[in-house]
Amino acid sequence: IRPSPMLQRRAGSHSAGMPERHVPVKVFLADDWAPIRTRVAAMLQARAMTVVGQAETPQGAIDGILSTRPDVVVLDVQLAGGSGLEVLLTVRRAVPEIAFVVFSNNSGLAFRKRYLGGGAVRFLDKSIEFEQLAQSVADASQHATH
Repeated sequence: IRPSPMLQRRAGSHSAGMPERHVPVKVFLADDWAPIRTRVAAMLQARAMTVVGQAETPQGAIDGILSTRPDVVVLDVQLAGGSGLEVLLTVRRAVPEIAFVVFSNNSGLAFRKRYLGGGAVRFLDKSIEFEQLAQSVADASQHATH
């Protein structure tokens, strides 16, 4: 039986003779609108994921991500006072094993190319792909290599 994709195995999390320990996927939310962060957090927590932090500004997101070291970041293109691209590029340079799922209403081809080219695992349109987010985060957590 395969473990749920919402739970991932941590390297070195078991020793000889002891069962493997699965821990929830750790997620950081970077979005400029609090109601979206609240809704996304509830959806992910319902799928046994842990939201380890939230931010609405690029610098708040960078600081929060680097201090909490999540498995996956759910990132909006537009943040208060700046762009999610700054967050993606800065964090990927510092900690390349953190996976990013971009989740935005700004989903034009140019945005998709820029963010996917910058290292995001997935790009979802909030207006039509909201229900795919939890599974996309679970899938992205398989790219995280902590």
